[in-house]
Amino acid sequence: MKPGIHPEYRPVVFRDRAVDFAFLTRSTATGEKTVEWEDGNTYPVIDVEISSASHPFYTGTQRVLDTAGRVERFVRRYGRGGGNT
Repeated sequence: MKPGIHPEYRPVVFRDRAVDFAFLTRSTATGEKTVEWEDGNTYPVIDVEISSASHPFYTGTQRVLDTAGRVERFVRRYGRGGGNT
C-alpha cells in the first residue's frame, strides 16, 4: 500500500438507536460524537437506522407476500386481457 493516501482505520462504535444495540468494530468512518465503551475507552460513535438487531430478515419478523392471491385478484378485477382481442 502506498503511504499517506489511505484513511485512518480505527475502532468505531456503531449504534442502532431503534433497539438500543451497539457494537465495536474497526472502520474508516468518522463520527462527531463519542461514547465510553464497556472497556472504559472512549470511541467515536456512528448512529445507524438499521442493523442486524432490527432488520426484519435477521429478527424473523419478515412478512411473506402472497403473490398468488395478488395475481388472482388482478385477474378478477381486470380479466386476462392478453392482447388486442
